[in-house]
Amino acid sequence: MTAKHTAGTAATDPASSPDRGPDPDGKRVQRPAAEVRYAAELARLRADDQGERPPGWGLSLRAARRFILGEEQAGISRKFVGDPSLIDRALVSLATSRGLMLVGEPGTAKSLLSELLAAAVSGDSTLTIQGGAATTEDQIKYSWNYALLVAEGPSTKSLVPAPLYRGMTEGRVVRFEEITRCPLEVQDCLLSPLSDRVLAVPELSGDDALVFAREGFNVIATANTRDRGVNEMSAALKRRFNFETVFAITDFATELALVEQEATHLLQGSGVTVPPRRDVLEVLVTAFRELRDGKTGRGDAMERLSSVMSTAEAVAVAHAVGLRGWFLRGDAGTAADIVECLAGTAAKDNGDDLAKLRTYLEQHAQRRKGDQWQELYDSRHRLPG
Repeated sequence: MTAKHTAGTAATDPASSPDRGPDPDGKRVQRPAAEVRYAAELARLRADDQGERPPGWGLSLRAARRFILGEEQAGISRKFVGDPSLIDRALVSLATSRGLMLVGEPGTAKSLLSELLAAAVSGDSTLTIQGGAATTEDQIKYSWNYALLVAEGPSTKSLVPAPLYRGMTEGRVVRFEEITRCPLEVQDCLLSPLSDRVLAVPELSGDDALVFAREGFNVIATANTRDRGVNEMSAALKRRFNFETVFAITDFATELALVEQEATHLLQGSGVTVPPRRDVLEVLVTAFRELRDGKTGRGDAMERLSSVMSTAEAVAVAHAVGLRGWFLRGDAGTAADIVECLAGTAAKDNGDDLAKLRTYLEQHAQRRKGDQWQELYDSRHRLPG
């Protein structure tokens, strides 16, 4: 098992990107797959790609890297913000016989990174397994059309392929989201496909009883560090993955720019015609970082929230602030709206976090200079409870 770490990573995900491509049924969908949103970019990269490609890959490692990290002069948008070496290590891992495991706090863009990697490598990010307590092996490997099974018996005709079966037969990357939320015995159904590159179908006979993976097959799994210990992975399964840890963004300016960009895209998609206010976003991002780190920008210690205060949550709150301001009053939203929208974020995991948030507003927001900080302080009474 190889463990690597990178700091300062998050992702951009403009659902309304001009390069999103057509929706499959001609109707607007909320969030098309990455290969649809960025269809033009992928086609351009494939056409210009002169690099060596691993067997079964749609792009070379260098072209896949450009797709994820962007290249302004070539018109390729940046889709992931962070240490480029993380992308290099992830791509190399997928080119080996081991799977890739992305671990980190909630909201650090693990799922989006796995989607982008799958789109770059296979041109298809939809072979996805969503892990959970109710996830079964049937949902991972294959199931049966029981009407045909009863009428004709087990055959390839009555078999219903699940993402793992399809990924192996088609030579594509399979995404396994939140793998540690699955029971241990369900996780371990990946052992043979990852080690021997073979999937047994004991109900069938002859050549159909074993499915051998085609070139290009691999697995990208994600795991939430807050779920650690719920269903710890077996040592055998861990050995079949290379681990990469994705951390939150460390630079304030980078996080602010990302929140502004993402909130703007989301608001446009929601019918809001005014951009979010920069001074309001500065207050929002500062508050999130301090509540997440447990200290102020001046170095004063404070109680950190147990709730997830990630960049993704900051984007969601910024979106809600803009919606609230536009549809209720016709403006871009203010710091007072932040208080209203923060309550649901702060109370997700622990009711005591509301009290910590109230203390932050009373003791720290008051000391800051600026109209929006003063409005944030004056609106502290809007917190419930």
